[in-house]
Amino acid sequence: MTTPYDQPTDPAKRHSAELTEGPDRAGARSMLKGTGFTDEDLAKPIIGVATTWIETMPCNLNQRELAQDVKRGIREAGGTPMEFNTIAVSDGTSMGTSGMRASLVSREVIADSIETVARGHLFDGLVCLVACDKTNPGAMMALGRLDIPSVVLYTGSIAPGIFRGRDVSIADVYEGIGAHAAGKLSKEDLHELETAACPGAGACGGQFTANTMSTMLEFIGLSPAGLNGIPALSPKKVDAASECGRIVMDLVRRDIRPSQIVTREAIENAAVSVVATGGSTNGVLHLLAIAWEFGIPFTIDDFDEIAARTPVLADMKPWGRYHATDMYRAGGVALVARELKKRDLIHAGSTTVSGQTLGEVADAVVETTGQDVVRPIEQPLKPSGTLRILHGNLAPEGCVVKLSGQDRRSHRGPARVYDGEETCFAAVKAGQIKAGDVVVIRYEGPHGGPGMREMLHVTAALVGEGLSNEVALITDGRFSGATHGFMVGHIAPEASKGGPLAALREGDLVTIDVDAKELHVELSDDEIEARLHDWVAPPPRHTRGVFAKYAAMVSSASEGAVTRPL
Repeated sequence: MTTPYDQPTDPAKRHSAELTEGPDRAGARSMLKGTGFTDEDLAKPIIGVATTWIETMPCNLNQRELAQDVKRGIREAGGTPMEFNTIAVSDGTSMGTSGMRASLVSREVIADSIETVARGHLFDGLVCLVACDKTNPGAMMALGRLDIPSVVLYTGSIAPGIFRGRDVSIADVYEGIGAHAAGKLSKEDLHELETAACPGAGACGGQFTANTMSTMLEFIGLSPAGLNGIPALSPKKVDAASECGRIVMDLVRRDIRPSQIVTREAIENAAVSVVATGGSTNGVLHLLAIAWEFGIPFTIDDFDEIAARTPVLADMKPWGRYHATDMYRAGGVALVARELKKRDLIHAGSTTVSGQTLGEVADAVVETTGQDVVRPIEQPLKPSGTLRILHGNLAPEGCVVKLSGQDRRSHRGPARVYDGEETCFAAVKAGQIKAGDVVVIRYEGPHGGPGMREMLHVTAALVGEGLSNEVALITDGRFSGATHGFMVGHIAPEASKGGPLAALREGDLVTIDVDAKELHVELSDDEIEARLHDWVAPPPRHTRGVFAKYAAMVSSASEGAVTRPL
């Protein structure tokens, strides 16, 4: 009598054969049969299907259904899918609370958990379903570690909400909070706005962090062209998911791995995509982390060189007019690639998981007649990027300035210093911030937070108060992709590590000069050194658990805030 043990091993089972083949693996096969798999299933390549489904946000809410379509595509192409779940933390839900400290930490947990499950179960390939902000880079970071044939699908943007005849998003709600505090919006109106802004499943709808990372995924080549942009609740998303299942099986058969796709040129394409679409400052942080996990040297100054030569072409919220769903209807982010290709601003020969080069994707794009979401490169919205890197005596390792939504290139004013986001938000609500101020929020970096919270609660309140064009804000924390105004984040070294930000005092004169690429306080080096000599680091907020481990292992924001072995 023959048994499955006697059958030749499928050569595409490069990893899973160790788990499923031969008499010695009868125990593993028995366990897997207990979950419903058959001998025929286990003879095929095994493909992990990672979802980040969670009920704490609309962003990832459609992933359990889409996972079934991915698995269908895998089975049709001759593989055996095995679904598993990892976590997500919603920035939009936790914003302005202590829970926001978990957001960046979750990126590492997502990467660690995908890596752990894939290594533990010896998958031959992987499809990752992502949406909310940290799930995108977390999945890409895991792929850099695993280097098994893989596809990433962004499960789609939310439709804009409708509030009194105009499109709105979650960013409008946070700005509404500031307007309510300033007496410009009634509590009844704010309640109506919050109820309308998020009408169903899907990630935040502007070119905030989620859609910035979705764009990056297509430009870096890990997502099939055009599939990420399909809105979350479009019927076409079902076919996109099953197509990803078929694509990953092709990659497995041919042993095409992420390291063959994510090259230095692909990283540069990703950086160009962030700049050209007016994307989130988080794109800088996450791209540095992705490059690190793939072993590709790439610095914040490399990003700045790319930003200096890359025009802004997409008229996207939070500072422009359009949502991600509008970009999809216009023809998709490949329109941006097409325009950039005209001036050789992308590496057109870089490959993608679907087998096309980025240049071929750009050439094949179908533009909707009359669209004005993406401008022709001859008539850009801005001649160079809205994200730039500054250095100076307040940021020796660098920082990121966000210029979108305003035209200032410099600002000089007295420092208003707050040790944490909550005290600053209270000051904004109390009307204590005045035109000309430089608002300073410190001890919110990767180590000091820990977790490098986003400051949307404060920046949106400044917009609501009518101050966004009159003040600047600097922080060792982060900004939401929904932030607009003259904002400087990711200041490194951070205050909790004894960076110069810790030496600032109320009233010190601070200058932000984009053209000089400088963030500067009008103090001598000797004075800064003397103040830091007397400085005492605040005690850690956490001494055990995941936050304590993260704070102990996390690198500087200038290096992507990745966790490294001690």
